[in-house]
Amino acid sequence: MHKIMCLDVGTKRIGVALSDYLHITASGHSCVLRQPEKDAVVSIEKIAKDNNVKQIVIGVPINMDGTQGAQAEDCKKFAEYFSGYDIIFEDERLTSDLAEENLRQKKIDFRKDKSLVDIESACIILEQYLQKYKECSYDRQRK
Repeated sequence: MHKIMCLDVGTKRIGVALSDYLHITASGHSCVLRQPEKDAVVSIEKIAKDNNVKQIVIGVPINMDGTQGAQAEDCKKFAEYFSGYDIIFEDERLTSDLAEENLRQKKIDFRKDKSLVDIESACIILEQYLQKYKECSYDRQRK
């Protein structure tokens, strides 16, 4: 059994979330500073190894018109560091707004610690992927 990791890759920070072994729930893990990039990759690989990760979901910011801009390309380029893993790209449109709203509802003040938003965003992206994964598994079982 393995866990699935999710990365919300930003220019300054990378939010990290992990699934449980049954791929049902997502939990925030940590936030890794993006620079220096080599150190970020080492930290993420350590988290992956420590948690028996085989798949990495990477949030890609798709524009509202469906196109991909410079930040989406940056996320895909960052994913190239993790060639030993099954990489899945997941649309992360509006997850930062939703993450901020979730934290507000939990009465967590994130204004001084933006890493909380990055971690929450990674959780949302992973939950979104897990929901699709579960639906695909259910459809395969029905056939």
